[in-house]
Amino acid sequence: MVNVITEFDAVAIKNASIQVYENNVAKEGTPFGCVGSIEGETESKEIVKICEGIEVKKRTIPQKMNLTVSAHIPVQVARDIFGLSNEDLKKGVYAYGPTSKGKRFVFTADVVDEFEDEVKLIAFPNVSNNSGFQISIENGQDEVALLEMELTALVDSNDKFYYEALTAEVEDEAIKTDWHTAFTPELVNAVPIP
Repeated sequence: MVNVITEFDAVAIKNASIQVYENNVAKEGTPFGCVGSIEGETESKEIVKICEGIEVKKRTIPQKMNLTVSAHIPVQVARDIFGLSNEDLKKGVYAYGPTSKGKRFVFTADVVDEFEDEVKLIAFPNVSNNSGFQISIENGQDEVALLEMELTALVDSNDKFYYEALTAEVEDEAIKTDWHTAFTPELVNAVPIP
């Protein structure tokens, strides 16, 4: 029997993962790093019906989600997101410039409710970098600064840009085990009954 969760208080974000697309196929997930915060805001368009100069109907349609993520990320994750490359450079040297192209990726994480010991899995299946590479180094700093990234979550083959699942409500164990390593729209689609 699956529990139905009626209250969830997001306290922490942990266990973030990134699955980088190579040739339109997401590679196996790897740790994203230590996330300090994530904020998302949906960008929408409105369809309005005006009758005799008065608005009588309105529908808001979500288009994409703009994300701001602050984190300490591994070197390879930064290179993938921002497009740092060692093409035409000596071994061990990477560069960033006008020809740098960040890779698309799947971003997943656990959102934790410490009060109820519940976990919500979140996924953005089609994400790309929306800002340039930033650098901030300060001598004598007491705390290492988090890298802030502006990301854009676009729709996937299911026409969705965000997924969530409370683990206590999930019946399919494959969803729990594959969420951070092999998330795809097919993983979460209901199987049609013949």
